[in-house]
Amino acid sequence: MKEIRLKLLLAAGTASAAIGIIGIFLPILPTTPFLLLSAFCYSRSSKNFYRWLMENRICGQYITNYVKGKGVPLKQKLYTAFLLWASIMYGVIFVAECSWIRLLLIFIAVAVTTHLVMIRTYRP
Repeated sequence: MKEIRLKLLLAAGTASAAIGIIGIFLPILPTTPFLLLSAFCYSRSSKNFYRWLMENRICGQYITNYVKGKGVPLKQKLYTAFLLWASIMYGVIFVAECSWIRLLLIFIAVAVTTHLVMIRTYRP
């Protein structure tokens, strides 16, 4: 039973990491919650995967600082907000045909931006 639980946690952590990594390039997907979920799953299933995630050169320091409550660097916040709004506005202008979908996309952008602003800014 324990072996099945570990395999499920490992699978969930890997799927979550994949979605989080995709979220780096598609701002409509929230990167941080998926990477935090991966860290949680890996910490309970595989110390090697957990170490890989936390020491990863691209997102390791980002996750570690967030988990420790240090926050997110201002540059990362600005980059995230820019990509978020650029992709949302592209969708609003060129993709969404219904008014309610446009409003939903704008609501999502406002909500994510609000969350981003409320996260502590990390200053090394």
